[in-house]
Amino acid sequence: MGKLDQKVAIVTGSARGIGKAIARQLISEGAKVIISDINAELSDATAMELKNAGADVVSIAADVSKVESAEHLIDETVKIYSKIDILVNNAGITRDTLLIRMAESDWDAVLQVNLKGSFNCLKAAAKVMMKQRSGKIINIASVVGLMGNFGQANYSASKAGLIGLTKTAAKELGSRGIHVNAVAPGYIETDMTKKLSDQAKESFLSVIPLKRPGSPEDVAKVVSFLAGPDSDYITGQVIVVDGGLLM
Repeated sequence: MGKLDQKVAIVTGSARGIGKAIARQLISEGAKVIISDINAELSDATAMELKNAGADVVSIAADVSKVESAEHLIDETVKIYSKIDILVNNAGITRDTLLIRMAESDWDAVLQVNLKGSFNCLKAAAKVMMKQRSGKIINIASVVGLMGNFGQANYSASKAGLIGLTKTAAKELGSRGIHVNAVAPGYIETDMTKKLSDQAKESFLSVIPLKRPGSPEDVAKVVSFLAGPDSDYITGQVIVVDGGLLM
C-alpha cells in the first residue's frame, strides 16, 4: 500500500511533461488519477497508456480557462469516484516576448489559462473538499513568479498571481482541513525548455549551483509529498524546486 492508497487526484495539464510525471508519481503511491488536458485526444492517449500499465485512471478533457469546463471536470470526477482528495493545478501555457512587443491577446491568453484556470478549478474543487473537511491542493507556480524573467511578463505575472492565490486560499480553507501549497519549478527539462536556444540554456545552467536542469520527476516527488500525509502541518507555502537558482 502506498501513502496515497485509494486517494482520488485530479492533475490538470497531465497529458505530457511535468503534469504527466506528476500523474505517474501519484499513481505509484496508490492514487486514482484523473488525466485532464485541453487536447482530448492526447488526454485519452495518456490515460490509455497509464491504464495499460495497470493504473486506475480516467481521462476528462477540460479547458480550465472556462468556468463551465472546469466545473465539469470536478463534477465528473465526483460522479465517478464520489470524492476529490487531491487537486494539482498544473495546466499552463507560455506566449513569450518582450513586454514592449507583447500583444494584448498574448497577455490575456496566459493569464486566462495559468491564473484564472487555476482559480476555476480550485474554487470548484474547494466546494467538494469543504464538505469532506479534507483535501490537498497543489498549484504549480514557477521561480519566475518570484524573480521575474526577461521576455516573460505575462507568464511571470500569472505565476506570481498564483502564489498570491495559494496563500489566500490556504488562509480561507485551512479551518476546513484543506491544505493549499505551491511548487515553483526552475529550469526543468521539458518539451517547452527544449525549444530554448543553446545560449539561453547555458545562461540558465551558469547560475544554477547544481549545474544541471531539473527533471519532471524532481517536481513530481515534491508534489507527491505535499499530496500525502507527511505534509499534514504544511499550508500556504511555496516550495522551490530549482537546483539553487533562486538563492
